[in-house]
Amino acid sequence: MGRVDGSTSGQLRQRLRPGAVIAAQGLLIALLSLTTHVALFVLSVVSLALIPAFGVGFALFPAVTALVRLVTGLHRRLAGWGGVELASPYPPVPADAQFGTWRRFRWVVTDPATWRDLAWLLPGAVTGGVCLAAFAVPLYGLEGLLGLPVVLHAAGVWYGYGPFWPVGSLDQALLCFPLGALVLAGGLAAGRWLIWLHVTFAGFFLPPTRTAELALRVRQLTVTRAETVDAQAAELRRIERDLHDGAQARLVALSMSIGLAEQLVQRDPEAVRRLLAEAREVSGQALAELRGLVRGIHPPVLAERGLDGAVRALALAVPLPVEVTVDLPGRPPAPVESAAYFAVAEGLANVAKHSGATRAWIRLRHADGRLAMVVGDDGRGGADPAAAGGLAGVGRRLAAFDGTMVVSSPPGGPTVVSMELPCELSSPRTSPSSGTG
Repeated sequence: MGRVDGSTSGQLRQRLRPGAVIAAQGLLIALLSLTTHVALFVLSVVSLALIPAFGVGFALFPAVTALVRLVTGLHRRLAGWGGVELASPYPPVPADAQFGTWRRFRWVVTDPATWRDLAWLLPGAVTGGVCLAAFAVPLYGLEGLLGLPVVLHAAGVWYGYGPFWPVGSLDQALLCFPLGALVLAGGLAAGRWLIWLHVTFAGFFLPPTRTAELALRVRQLTVTRAETVDAQAAELRRIERDLHDGAQARLVALSMSIGLAEQLVQRDPEAVRRLLAEAREVSGQALAELRGLVRGIHPPVLAERGLDGAVRALALAVPLPVEVTVDLPGRPPAPVESAAYFAVAEGLANVAKHSGATRAWIRLRHADGRLAMVVGDDGRGGADPAAAGGLAGVGRRLAAFDGTMVVSSPPGGPTVVSMELPCELSSPRTSPSSGTG
């Protein structure tokens, strides 16, 4: 019997938890809408009106627009709580577009997103204010469910639970329990719908237009192309440097040893044997360096065993337990596979060098046309993807394939690096998941 009660209590908590998120989201949307929208709309109209009169609007309107964009940015974040992503539509600010200049004013007024934001302020205030019900109604139902009317009645305080439900007796106070449960359930259901309505309405104004999306996409591709070209040039310089300082120097030494052996072959056979032994050792070192260089370009294990086997081989080389889970019904294209391999390799290298972790895990999965990779550890955290280093290089490598990387590494851990690459798989096969420790 106790187990049933505990299970029921757990299910209730699981249902109330998303309900609390909905209520909090509704409260924040309502507060943001009711406190800022009307004021910002009035300020925008006044600043525009001051342009022909005194000219101060040239400086005031861009400043008000910056505040409007701050508020709409907060609305986009709140929409993300509900799983609706609204991308920012604003182009980057030109370097010479300082506040108070004609360049800044012209940049603001020629941006279609400026007028879409202003057109949304008043309607958004209405739909955002209605979202207050997503917080108030469940809170009102929770009062009855928790027995607040009963407590107030016992204390001799008159309490009206509902506009038509004055609590004048104990029976009326006790009836607030089922009434509160109904109000709470109805409020949570209605709150979800109200927030959806507000976010959907905002989706007509706040995201970028099709033209703006294409312009943003072109800028993004321009940046990633430049980064890819720089990364390729740096990689070529690294290969050239490794060849010059490593294998080439050893091959020169090998050639000199063989030439000296040719001169001594008749006079000092014992010295020739020593020179040939040294030459054999140098040739082995040169071969090992060449193999290491080849592995850095495209590891043979990746070509032979695919991404699944190559990642498991990486996990075995890490000096701590690594759990590997792979769900790949095929193989990605070779360039994508190579980028994924080196991204996971860099993540594991950071785990081994900097994390102080006791265990790590790797998750690889392909779904909806995207290869998702997760490298995590239970270490000290504090990884910074913005700092110049391995993670920054991984981000540039993935961006070349339109991929993304998100790092979650709070102080004290854990560190979770989530990466995605858009791709399709070929050569379907069945590969069970397993752990590698």
